[in-house]
Parts: sequence; C-alpha cells; structure tokens
Amino acid sequence: MRLVLVLLLALVAGAGTPAHASELTPLDAETLWQLKRLSSPAISPDGEHVVVAVTRYEMEDDKGITNLWLVATDGSGARQLTTHGGSDSSPAWSPDGRHIAFISKRGDDEQPQLYVIPTGGGEARAITSVPTGVSAPRWFPDSAGLAFVSQVYEDTADWAEMEQRLKAEKDSKVSAQAWDRAPIRWWDRWHGERKPHLYRIALDGGDPAPITPGSGVHLLITGAGTGTWDISPDGEQVAVVADSDLTGTASNPDVYVLPAAGGEAVNLTAYNPAPDFAPAYSPDGKWLAFSQRQIPGFYADRARLVLHNRRDDSQRVLTEDFDRTVSGVTWAPDSRKVYSAIDDAAHNRVYVIDVRSGEPTALTREHSFGSLELSDDGRTLVALRQSFVEPPTLVRIDPRRGTVTKLSDFNDEVLAGVDFGRYESVTYAGANGDPVQMWVVYPPGFDPEQKYPLYLLLHGGPHNGITDSFHFRWNAQIFSGWGYVTGWHNFHGSSGFGQDFTDSINPYQSELPYIDTIKAAEWFAEKPWIDSERMGAGGGSYGGYLASILLGREHPFQTLVAHAAVFNWLTQYAADYGASQRRHGEFWEKPGHYEKSSPHMGAANFDTPTLVIHGQLDYRVPLNHGIELFNILQNRGVRSRLVYYPDENHWILKPNNSLRWYQEKKDWLAEFLQPAD
Repeated sequence: MRLVLVLLLALVAGAGTPAHASELTPLDAETLWQLKRLSSPAISPDGEHVVVAVTRYEMEDDKGITNLWLVATDGSGARQLTTHGGSDSSPAWSPDGRHIAFISKRGDDEQPQLYVIPTGGGEARAITSVPTGVSAPRWFPDSAGLAFVSQVYEDTADWAEMEQRLKAEKDSKVSAQAWDRAPIRWWDRWHGERKPHLYRIALDGGDPAPITPGSGVHLLITGAGTGTWDISPDGEQVAVVADSDLTGTASNPDVYVLPAAGGEAVNLTAYNPAPDFAPAYSPDGKWLAFSQRQIPGFYADRARLVLHNRRDDSQRVLTEDFDRTVSGVTWAPDSRKVYSAIDDAAHNRVYVIDVRSGEPTALTREHSFGSLELSDDGRTLVALRQSFVEPPTLVRIDPRRGTVTKLSDFNDEVLAGVDFGRYESVTYAGANGDPVQMWVVYPPGFDPEQKYPLYLLLHGGPHNGITDSFHFRWNAQIFSGWGYVTGWHNFHGSSGFGQDFTDSINPYQSELPYIDTIKAAEWFAEKPWIDSERMGAGGGSYGGYLASILLGREHPFQTLVAHAAVFNWLTQYAADYGASQRRHGEFWEKPGHYEKSSPHMGAANFDTPTLVIHGQLDYRVPLNHGIELFNILQNRGVRSRLVYYPDENHWILKPNNSLRWYQEKKDWLAEFLQPAD
C-alpha cells in the first residue's frame, strides 16, 4: 500500500502569522463565508496586469457584491477598479489594451448590460441598453467592438417589440407555460421561449447587430458562456456550439461556423453523434481547436482535442493517445502549442500540448489550477490555484518551467487565523484489487495516540473526481475541524484516472463504488487512531445515491447523510438530466438493471440513522427523492431528519442557508459519532 505525502500550504504564501499559535482556530462555516471568491481572470495584452472579479458576501443581506480588481503580474500589488455596490463580472480586456469590458446592472438598468472602462482611468459607461440583458462579452480583434450573448424571442422584429413582449409577459395574470418538445428545464430553471443568441456592437454603442439570429442555430440553452463560442483572429468568422438535433431529451452539441456579420451556420462536426464543444481559434488563423466526446449520452467520456484545418477543412484528433480529458485550450501566440488545465489523478494540472506531435507535458504537479490566461507574447501565464487549504488564488506560472508565483492576497488576513489540518493522499486496494486514491484530512493538532471518529465523504457525479481543491459546499477542513478524520475517496468511476477506470462502473453504478466505500472504511478501521465504532458517511447527488445504497446493504457506519440523493431510479429516469441518460437501456427493457441499482429496492434493510437534505428547486434530482427516502425511513421507525430548503436547488448556495446546512450536519454527526474534544 503506497502512501504519498502531499505538500501542504499551511497558510497562503505571504500571509501574516498570529502572534500566538493559540490564536489559531479550525476553519468553520462562518469563516468560510468571510473568504473572498475569485472568478476567471483576464490578462492584459502586454501581460503586465490582470483584471479579476472578486466577490465578498454580506451575511446580513444574504448577498454577494462583486467588484473588479487590477492585479500586477510582477507581484507589486493590486488596486480596486470598480466600487459598484452590486455585481461587476465577466471582465474582458480589449486587444489594444485601452479598455476593459464587463457586465453590470447599474442605475436604471433592469437587466445586466455591457459596460466598458478605460484602463488609463475614467468612469465606466454602458454601451448596451438591451431589454433582454447581456452576458459573456468578447472583443473583436480590432478593439472596435464586442460580441455578447442575449436571451431573445426569435420571432420578434426589433428590440422595441422585444421590450413590449417582456412587459406583457411580466404583467400577464396567466402563469401557464406550454412545450411541444423537450427539454423543459435544467438544474433550477424552466426553459421559456427565449433562446441565447449572439450579437455584436460597436465600442461607441448603437443598435446591436445580430450574428446568430437567422443563421439556423442558437447557442446552447443549458449554458452559453464565453467557452461556447469564439471569434477568428481576423474578426470575420465566429465559431459557436449549438444543438444539432433534439430527440426526446437527448442533445447533440456540434461546432458551427458562420460569418461574424451574420449568415448561414455550417456544421463542422455533423459526423459525430456525441458532444463537440469549447472552440478556440489559433492566433495564426490556421486552426480551430475544439473538444470532442465520442460516446453519445455519456458526459464522462474522454474528451479529445481536435484540430480543424480551416484551409482544407480536414480534421485530426490530437490527443487520441492521451488518456485524459481535454476540455478547452489556451493557444500560445506562435500557434505551435496549447495550454490546458486537465483533471489528472486527483489534481487539476496545467499541461502544454505540442500541436505537431500531440505530446502532452505537465507543467504543474501539486495542487489544482484553472482559468488559464496567456499574454500576447506568450511569456506570462496566469491562473487560479487552489488546494484543500487554499481558496482560488491568482498566480503566475512560468510557461516553460512551470514555477508558480502567487499574485493575490485577498484572503491572506482571514486565513492567517485558521488552523488547517494536515492532509495527504493515500492509495488502497479497492474493488477487484484495483488501486483507489483517497484524500485523508486530519483534525488540527492530530494526535496519533488518540482515537478519532471518521466521516467518509461520498463524492457526486459519479464521474467527478475529487481533486486537491478548495470546496465551499463540502469542505473537508470544516468537518475535520469538528474533530473527525475526514476521508474522500475517488472510487471506481471517478474522473482523472483514465477512461477505463471512469467507465468501469457502467452499467451497474451501485456495485464497484459500494465495494470501494466498504474497503475505504476497512482501511480506516485498521488504523490505531480510528474508532471503528464511530464511523459515518455522507454525500450529495450521486454521493447521496451511494449513501442510500449503503442504507440497504451491509456497512459499518453508525449514521449516514444523504443530500440531494438519487433514491428511486424509476422516478429519476425522466427528470432533467436523468431523462437523457438512457445509455444502458429503458427501464421496461432492462427491469433487472433498475431493480439492482435503485436504492429504494433495498428499503427492507434500512435501519441506519440518516440525515436527509433536499432543495425545492432541485430539478437535477427532484424533491420527491428526498421525501420518498425520509418517509420510508419514518415508516420503518428509523431515526431520521429531513432538512428542506424551499429556495435552493441541487446545491445550498445562499450564505445563511449554508450556515444552517453546516450546523445541521455538525449536530447530526455529533449525536451519533460523538467527536473527541
């Protein structure tokens, strides 16, 4: 059994240290919400500055305030660029370096609009006044205008009619909506008549001109951010991701190209029945890179990087021999290589991929990175770095050597008072004797001579591997701060360990992860510092599903937590995302599959105290699952508690609701596991 010690960031580099160690306290939920949260950075063309959106939360108002900050890449400091009391987001630097565009809702704005602010100083000014609002801005290469996304009615003649229709819809006393085809909702929103389309506008303002309206396609209704479209380096063409067809609830995102002035869209990936996404033009204009999955209906299929030659329309898969997913790239200025943050063996590592050979080379090893941005000269690469003990932090990465320099200190003062527990990566023998990676987070001041209770976390997905990252919703440091050793295993099916490992749990997703979970508990039970009579487990989404599977089978846990649990496969079958996941057959075709894999079929064996948590607005795993699970537990006389959030979705996102979520778990686990003082 191999034990790999993870290098720790006990405090964010450069943070101040309290005068006395006794002043340090474990991370708690209240401190978690004092931390500022950084969004994707935008680097200046010359690489000297980065603009980043920073969000702070006001607990009394239960809301976040987001402002833009300008950070020097030489490490000399940062200054606040906007001081608006609402939300300034999605910054984008003009190619000539003279302006920063962003999205905001100010003054009389009823919807978010596109603003620009001079980098040399001055006030921000709105350049749109669109009744349907704007999002995801991107500059044209000449810096004379921008493109943006707006959710519009496709059958309206102009913006005035659009505004009238919005008002009529708002004032109507009829609440009914109707659909003739799926999909009808996604995560926590119902799909209406409006569709996401691309428009362009001059820097001086004026009427936005359509790009995709009339092209035959619209952007994805499930998310139309900047990663779903790009502008060619000559400004003459745009590439967009759009659904080619909808059969029932299934979709097939393809990459289309069309003139930037508007016109007919041409499908570049009609041959592929699985998703194609994340288009990115090379700086020399020769290539259009995009990511491609090849198995329809399987979101965790390995995404290959594909290069489309714009000169002869030929395509080649660049990373066929690289057993990792490449989901979006940043081009080097010479168009000879690309950079990508890749889910790799429980880390998000920065890789550089040679365009000629397809050879990937890891630039980083420890911790996790994302949101890459590269300067025009290719010398300055910035990213957000994070780990179990570091929230997303702006850093500079040497594009050749991979050395990392910390640039931002937004959370240093708060983190300086936190006593983080030591954590490490271990490997144990799981199902079929296969190696399974697991994170172990120890309580602050861990003493191996004592015995501690265990809280084993069950991650969601099931194909979303747990990386060395800072988790705001399920923070293992908080749980360990309560006195638990906290484990988080990347069971069979987890991403980042190769496609065979990811796909190994299909079609019976209940089997190998269950065995891996039991084996993880056995690994802990053998440790002299674990009290095997005080072990609990819990998770959300698929993690809640796995907790429900444990409920109906033999397991060593004294209590379980099931958040947003997929409890009944028959009712999940046609709900939101589940409705499109029919890769392994319909329930009337393979009833045995559903009977074996659905947690509700094990209800006769339920006897473990269980905390059930669910949100009303969860359309990914609808509320009925939590209610069914709780009522069955109640009918069987099993100690159980249902925590219901009428204003939350699949996740608990509001600050004060989150505090209650952590407190409910703390009280519940203490009742059954009695953590050490």
